[in-house]
Amino acid sequence: MQPMGHLAGQPRDGRKAAIAFVLSHEQFPVPELVQLGAAAEKAGFDNIWTSDHLQPWQNNEGHSGLAWLTLAAITQHTSHITMGTGVTSPTYRYHPTVVAEAFATLSMLAPGRVFLGVGSGEALNEAAATGQWGDYAERSGRLIEAVEIIRQLWSGEWVNFAGQYYQVPQTKLYDVPRQPIPIYVAASGPKSMRLAGIHGDGLITDAERALQDDLRQAFAEGARSVGKNPDAMPILAEHMVIVGDENDARAGAKLWNFLPNAWAKYVNVEDPREIEQEAQQDVPLEQVIAKWPISRDPQVHIEAIQKLIDGGVTQIYVHSPQPEQQMVIDFYGREVLPKLQGVATTAR
Repeated sequence: MQPMGHLAGQPRDGRKAAIAFVLSHEQFPVPELVQLGAAAEKAGFDNIWTSDHLQPWQNNEGHSGLAWLTLAAITQHTSHITMGTGVTSPTYRYHPTVVAEAFATLSMLAPGRVFLGVGSGEALNEAAATGQWGDYAERSGRLIEAVEIIRQLWSGEWVNFAGQYYQVPQTKLYDVPRQPIPIYVAASGPKSMRLAGIHGDGLITDAERALQDDLRQAFAEGARSVGKNPDAMPILAEHMVIVGDENDARAGAKLWNFLPNAWAKYVNVEDPREIEQEAQQDVPLEQVIAKWPISRDPQVHIEAIQKLIDGGVTQIYVHSPQPEQQMVIDFYGREVLPKLQGVATTAR
């Protein structure tokens, strides 16, 4: 229960938060995701993001549509919800000039409603598609250069960039964003957290890592090192939930065995079949679901979100692995968001 005098959804330090919904390309085909994006706006969610993969993490997830096309379609079925990727990797599979053009174009379809989430990639996407895959130093170096190229191109000026990994000899975008597109950088460990603070407009991570003091400190130190105020930077966290019981959770978790070891082990595996097989052997379902809120009681979900808000998370991305996505959206729209939305904002 919330203490007397404290409004649910309002962080104790006075900051505001947006409640968002994850559209998982691993779980559903694109036409269904477009419908769910529209339903999320109607239910009262502030933001959405779509995963951006060539292949799903596990073979049994079964889908992996092109995220940019999904978002473009959603712009035509919504009017105000903010949207972006969680996350695009402008490192091997996508050249940063293409990413810059794609999101500038997307912003023309939804002015002021677009963000770009970026990360250093996974072998199941980058290596599988291109045959190229480097160590962490190379992947992070590519990401740093890519973010700089994208920002320069969005200025509308001619860009001449000569980096270690990318060369852009003379290029200009003729249709540029009329309103700024924030770039949020995904991170899971101290090095990448510091990188996100230095080069990002905000941080993308998962709910557990978002509350870890050492990781948040690394992000803050990176931001301060280049003159930014980390307290003013958005923190986006993916928040896994189950609207149901333990059986529902275990059924959903079968698609997400990889999660506990995603960045420690499976990030370097190219084949989703191999990831699925190893994850099912290595990670019991109980470990996968151990920290998820699992309940049909709205208060359980409200309190889980409140914990993230109190920890300084400014955008909470609700992600349910259940097949009944419309049910989850309706539940949150009816039972959870009304108790939070009085102070939730669409701030990016």
